[in-house]
Amino acid sequence: MLGTIVNSLAIVVGGLTGFFFKNIIPARLSDSMLKASAMAVLLVGIKLSLVGENLTLLIVSLILGTLIGELVNIEGKLDKLGKFVESKFKNKDSNITQGFVSCTLIYCVGSMAIVGSIQSGLTGNHEILFSKAVLDGIISITMAVTMGIGVVLSSVSVFIYQGSITMLAQFLQSVLSDVVVSEMTAIGGVLIMAIALNFLEIKRIKVGNMIPAVFIPIIYFMIFK
Repeated sequence: MLGTIVNSLAIVVGGLTGFFFKNIIPARLSDSMLKASAMAVLLVGIKLSLVGENLTLLIVSLILGTLIGELVNIEGKLDKLGKFVESKFKNKDSNITQGFVSCTLIYCVGSMAIVGSIQSGLTGNHEILFSKAVLDGIISITMAVTMGIGVVLSSVSVFIYQGSITMLAQFLQSVLSDVVVSEMTAIGGVLIMAIALNFLEIKRIKVGNMIPAVFIPIIYFMIFK
């Protein structure tokens, strides 16, 4: 759990830094920083999506995972949670919901969150999560400038999500082969691209409802391998 704790703290520190210094940075510059970050996220997503080798599995996983997510309405529940937290703050213009939901997705959907947490649980090696902590901390600064304190609150989601995967990995050690992790990484890459499109305001995609797709390969390889 050490890697997850460090990762969560990095988001808190980065988010608070961006939040308290946001008035120093002009709105035009903040918007440009957000768009530049979105382009970087898009590039990361493209790169990761090419890791997998089973295109059919990727497509089926996206469809089934999205279907499950829509039925459960994961993003809707995240929105409600974010609005509940936002209602506790006096400043309703702080856009806490957007910051909380968007950053929860961008920090949790990526393959580094999944692979790093699995590695942490299976071997006790936290190297990937430490690297992710650095990246997330930098992104938090940029995001908090435009999205406010909701970015900091997303650290709670990261802690719960990655911590759960770390503990679960210990029970699924025989299933999580390199092939399975690669296919999960590829699907995560596609979701990261969708997040980037949201930030670029090209098309609004409910990425939260697509999260179950990342875990479909585990079920597939348990049945057919």
